[in-house]
Amino acid sequence: MERLKKAAMAAIDANRDTIIKIGRHIFENPELGYKELRTSAYVQEQFKALGLDFTTGHAITGVKARAVGKESRATVCVMGELDAVVCPTHPSADPQTGAAHACGHNGQIAGMLGAAMGLLPIMNELCGDVVFFAVPSEEMVELEYREALVRKGKISFLGGKQQLIAEGAFDDIDMAAMIHSMTEVDGKVLVPQGGLGFIGKSVQFKGREAHAATPHLGVNALNAAMASMMCINSLRETFKDSDSVRVHPILTKGGDLVNVVPADVRMETYVRANNTTAMREANAAVTRAIKGASYAMGAEVAIQDLKGYIPLQQNEALTALFEANTTALLGEDALIPACPFFGSTDAGDLGTVMPVIQPTCGGFAGGVHSEGFHISDEEWAYVIPAKLLALLVIDLLANGANEAVRIKEAYPRGTKEAYAQMWNDLLSD
Repeated sequence: MERLKKAAMAAIDANRDTIIKIGRHIFENPELGYKELRTSAYVQEQFKALGLDFTTGHAITGVKARAVGKESRATVCVMGELDAVVCPTHPSADPQTGAAHACGHNGQIAGMLGAAMGLLPIMNELCGDVVFFAVPSEEMVELEYREALVRKGKISFLGGKQQLIAEGAFDDIDMAAMIHSMTEVDGKVLVPQGGLGFIGKSVQFKGREAHAATPHLGVNALNAAMASMMCINSLRETFKDSDSVRVHPILTKGGDLVNVVPADVRMETYVRANNTTAMREANAAVTRAIKGASYAMGAEVAIQDLKGYIPLQQNEALTALFEANTTALLGEDALIPACPFFGSTDAGDLGTVMPVIQPTCGGFAGGVHSEGFHISDEEWAYVIPAKLLALLVIDLLANGANEAVRIKEAYPRGTKEAYAQMWNDLLSD
């Protein structure tokens, strides 16, 4: 085991400059979800250079490569996310789309490919396979665009890993891991307790137009939206602290002309919580608030609930192995376990199907999803994640892959049919 780990670490160190170059290239070429065509092609080039066979077109832009061990007792997936966020003021933003890697997904792809560089020389001594998967569209942005893709039949879920589950792209995989970015913690690795899930809401308030000089002839849809926000704010004290409920609506359309009573107003929001029961209950309360406020203003309202993300639950066995490798490689002071995490990720959805972990790693600074986000330490942003992922895979697949088999047998494998039904049940209200 130790000999294999030393060999993998040496291979990653030998490829350090290449790994950093990959991270830099992707950072400077951001693309939004389900549109990551250039990034997908770039990953394909890297797989070719490594001699890996791969398939494409998974959830439109995903790329999946498999390295085969001397036996195939289990399959471990190392993931990296392809997409960026919308942050047009970021210095490296795409001037046409506003896309920017202000969340560190470029580091995930570099880490995933770096792990491959460390593991490929020793695959003939591992008793399982490794899938290196560049996955699309984790950031839940451009909802109208994605809903159009659903209507065209190109996707059935808005999130990339969700769509991959539905397509069966994870059917030949037993467990998965990836490492996300964390800002202002250089020299630290954090393992979150979990994450929040959410239900999305797309709302249209329908009023009646009238000249602003004769507002009594109209029905003000903007007032209905504002009243809805006030009602939602009044609900906040009713949410239990232990459920970590978060509701954060925005108006995406406030009217058409300043001298016309607004008759078409649009709002989007997420209803987040750390468990699915609280998600459903809070979502129902928000729906009542919107409907009640709209009725009070005399407006009509159309509410569409959207499949958001399921709360992330870190697999305990994978977490224990990851933490042990972190302290062995970096020292005990580098590990911060059981951290609160209030973001959401479609890795939570994948966790309903198989064992999953998504720890976070330093090397980044500035506010996440903001113009100030940047790489503060390239070793920590790109190279350390590659090493930690490779070490985890070795623990799982060396020595007959006994550890991977134990985890696989202890965790009942979910099906894509059960996953789809879970979302149908969540949105049944």
